[in-house]
Amino acid sequence: MNHVLDVLPGWIFGLSVLALAGTALWRARAWLAGRPARVDVVRGLLALPGRYLIDVHAIVEREPAAARMHVPTAGGLLGASILIVLVHIVGWKDAAFTIALLALLGLMAVGIALVVLRRGPPLPARLSRGAWNRLSLQLALFAAAFGMATAADMTDDAPAYYAAAAALLAAWSCAVLIVLAPLGPMRHALAGALHLAFHPRPERFGAERPDAALPPLDLAAPKLGVETPVDFAWNRLLGFDACVQCGRCEAACPAFAAGQPLNPKKLIQDLVVGLSAEVATDAGYAGSPHPGRTVGAARGGRHRPVIGDLVAPDTLWACTTCRACVEECPMTIEHVDAVVFLRRFQVLEAGAAPAKAAEALDALRLADNPGARDPATRFDWAADLRLRVLAPGESCDVLLWAGDGAFDLRHQRTLRALVALLRRAGLDFAVLGAEECDCGDLARRLGDEATFQQLARRNVATLAGVRFARILTADPHAFHCLRNEYPALGGRYEVVHHTALLAALVADGRLGPATRIAEAVTYHDPCYLGRYNGEIAAPRAVLGAAAADVREMARHGMRSSCCGGGGGAPLSDVPGRRRIPDVRMDMARETGAAVVAVACPNCAVMLEGVVGPRPRVADVAELLAEAVAA
Repeated sequence: MNHVLDVLPGWIFGLSVLALAGTALWRARAWLAGRPARVDVVRGLLALPGRYLIDVHAIVEREPAAARMHVPTAGGLLGASILIVLVHIVGWKDAAFTIALLALLGLMAVGIALVVLRRGPPLPARLSRGAWNRLSLQLALFAAAFGMATAADMTDDAPAYYAAAAALLAAWSCAVLIVLAPLGPMRHALAGALHLAFHPRPERFGAERPDAALPPLDLAAPKLGVETPVDFAWNRLLGFDACVQCGRCEAACPAFAAGQPLNPKKLIQDLVVGLSAEVATDAGYAGSPHPGRTVGAARGGRHRPVIGDLVAPDTLWACTTCRACVEECPMTIEHVDAVVFLRRFQVLEAGAAPAKAAEALDALRLADNPGARDPATRFDWAADLRLRVLAPGESCDVLLWAGDGAFDLRHQRTLRALVALLRRAGLDFAVLGAEECDCGDLARRLGDEATFQQLARRNVATLAGVRFARILTADPHAFHCLRNEYPALGGRYEVVHHTALLAALVADGRLGPATRIAEAVTYHDPCYLGRYNGEIAAPRAVLGAAAADVREMARHGMRSSCCGGGGGAPLSDVPGRRRIPDVRMDMARETGAAVVAVACPNCAVMLEGVVGPRPRVADVAELLAEAVAA
């Protein structure tokens, strides 16, 4: 009898792993209900260890406490599981193996203790409750069961009740932790590993700054965009299931911080609810809701519309596409892609864009710019500057792309300062004049892929008729579109943001500031320059030359907070408790700086729109021009 009790925990573990295969296959049916996706299975599986140990843990380690918790818990569980097979199933009861197993279970216990400390009380608001609170108990009982069973193997006189208790604990913990893993919190381990292997953006792993370009939409497809959960590709559904509900995306989201009805964690969980059954509700969700919404009212299913049933329309339109959620997610989930795919259906199939956004899209189709201005007036601000307009067949070194900010009085000041600096440095530059169209960024983020492709192809055709070495722009949104999203439509160019060019000119001595600005300056990183394209050093290099006192906000660089001007959010105009730029300006005020430096026309407009006492807002080019002119 004692011998049966001694080997029972090992066989319970082995049978649980076999049962896990069955429940995993059952869950996989939900993922595979999605659209087909091309993945390199072999390459993905071979890359999995590196993606987990390097890419994932690089994100986890941004919060040292979370890393100290996760490494011993996950590492101990994985290592102990391997040794449980060797010791309790294969029968390798060598002292070295059993001691190593006990050590790993002890390491796991340390991690569990850290989990308990992390989850309160008080429980941090961003962490989900419910089953996630019970997970630490389940892990503890698993460690205790196999610790007892392993200790019993090291002695010949363990009483029968001791072995029976270990077997019972092993049976219970294996049932809830392994067999039911695809149904509970541990689903993130299974789905997360497969998500890393079959990721929809495999190029993001190992890259210094991954390409964040949106994939083009086939406009001849029978359905444009995503209406129901199963309209997502199957590996994107798999990615939603990988969510660990850690709330890092929630803490980083500018819309959530402003009290707008968007919580990116809840959005992903809404999609998980939709893929889980033909009809399901969000009643089991135990985290923070979308601000202003209650949990339990959403109903959806695999073949039911996401927007309207599971997700309210204003939740979809509140997103600024800043990618802060994506940057912070340790499971590398692509929240922004999901938002834009859902918007594509709303705009192209349902015609359900918000009123102001619909007006801007109509203007883009009719006048090539969202304000419906006469394209011939794009360069009216430069009437006295005698800019060279590049005619077909002519060439220049630098082609200055003005962007639609050229119609705005605020950005015109930036462009005039930039032109003055280019001339002072002696660069050969020109503009397209009336031939320049909107780059299409706004249309693409709002989901109007048809208008984006139309504008992009017109610009590609125009650019094919002239010769230049590089395109220069002071608009990070145009920079990202031209550099990263036009190649899919046949336009491949060297594109430079104005801060990078100015930094190079300062470094070469071609722009030497006569004096440094005495006021303290803090820099606001544009999302489409920093997070999207990794350019955080060049603006700071320029400011370091132009200003004597440069201070950083609490959130800066790749983890900067959004101004609220991207993704068409100003046109969607979703109300919240506060405006996103007001939240960001509070961060600027905390530095005590007298000037907020920006490098994007959207950021300038949003931050200058903050009412009340605040620092003045100036583009990096304007500040450098001030220093040079002085």
